[in-house]
Amino acid sequence: MSESKKPQPGDVRGAAQAALQAAQDAASGALRVPAASAQVVAQLPGLLENLAAATERLNTTLDRVERYMALADPTLQAMDRLLPQLEALAAQRDAAFRAVSDLPGVGTFGRITGLTPRDDPPPPDGKSAKKPRRKN
Repeated sequence: MSESKKPQPGDVRGAAQAALQAAQDAASGALRVPAASAQVVAQLPGLLENLAAATERLNTTLDRVERYMALADPTLQAMDRLLPQLEALAAQRDAAFRAVSDLPGVGTFGRITGLTPRDDPPPPDGKSAKKPRRKN
């Protein structure tokens, strides 16, 4: 068996300094980050907190919208059922108005009472009326 050599204090100190220097070199090489990237990394926790708060507000708003839609759903369904009936009623009103306006004297009565505009009625033959000539 060979005799073990005792390390000298200078050797231990030199090895520790060499290990320290190697660790510092490795750390400085690994941490070479541009300043802008370092600023973004520094702001990242705040950005994540803001994103979490915005997401929570969005979820709260969406929940509220869903509750409102659930409340409005019966009303919207009722409107969907009534809309065709209202359209049919409006069509009947238009048909009745056209039928009544064809009766003789209804146009004059409407103009006298102010229920229709005071426009000149179109000529019965469908031709446009002649414009009066200017007098010089």
